[in-house]
Amino acid sequence: MKRNKTLFVLVIMILLLSATVSIIGILTSQNPQHTTYTAITGEVVTVYGTGIYKNDSVSVVAQGIASDMVTLFLAIPASLIALFLAVKNSFRAQLTLTGLIGYFLYTYMSYTFLWSYNPLFIIYTVLMSLSLFAFIIAMTSFDLSDITHRFSDKFPVRWISGYLISISILLALLWLGKLAPTFGGAVPVGLEHYTTLVIQGMDLGFIVPAGLVTAYLLIRRKPLGYLLSSVLIVKGIAMLIAISMMIINMMLQGVSVSWVEIIMFFGFTVLSFFTYSLLLKYSH
Repeated sequence: MKRNKTLFVLVIMILLLSATVSIIGILTSQNPQHTTYTAITGEVVTVYGTGIYKNDSVSVVAQGIASDMVTLFLAIPASLIALFLAVKNSFRAQLTLTGLIGYFLYTYMSYTFLWSYNPLFIIYTVLMSLSLFAFIIAMTSFDLSDITHRFSDKFPVRWISGYLISISILLALLWLGKLAPTFGGAVPVGLEHYTTLVIQGMDLGFIVPAGLVTAYLLIRRKPLGYLLSSVLIVKGIAMLIAISMMIINMMLQGVSVSWVEIIMFFGFTVLSFFTYSLLLKYSH
């Protein structure tokens, strides 16, 4: 990664653009002017009414502002530190940076497909594209034949595999439980005025399978399992912190949040930090 100028440039572009859209999202979303109407599904929707997110629901904007704050005050500084250390050939920093790039990819893919159209759409799209190619380059910069030698023999394979399997299964059950009533023709709870469930689709289509496949590879002690598990742990920490902040902000905005989701996401946030500490301890 030390010689990978392309990745360096892509990451810097991602950080500059994500800082820009985060600041705009936060600063333009003050003093909301809520309006309420009935969506085509029959659900009564409260729209935020102010700023760049004015056409989005109060619930989604509460999540978006929290995500912008986590991106601006946590993900960007952490990425700068990881990039600086990765350039100095730190293996742990390279793993951390790759996981953080995964966070940016997930975040701006969701922004591109979930938000009601706004003037930042093209920047969300550019960020999604930059993050995708940066993630591919970062992943392929690792030498798989050397990966297993970078981890101690005491690396807690069972713990980390169990962590990945648990969070994958619980996430699948959470979202499938949300979808189950729709099999009989009901409208999904929380669909509001949107056309589909973007986050649930991304999680069920990408995150859940990735967690299960990675756990299997790690149990088999495959090099790709070590790499993917490390990346998923870092990406998971960033996303879980963002989700925890989203839940807090939604509650502050008076949005109803399931206690199951609160306990699940806050619990896994704590577990993620512990798991990341194990990753740092048993890699070099």
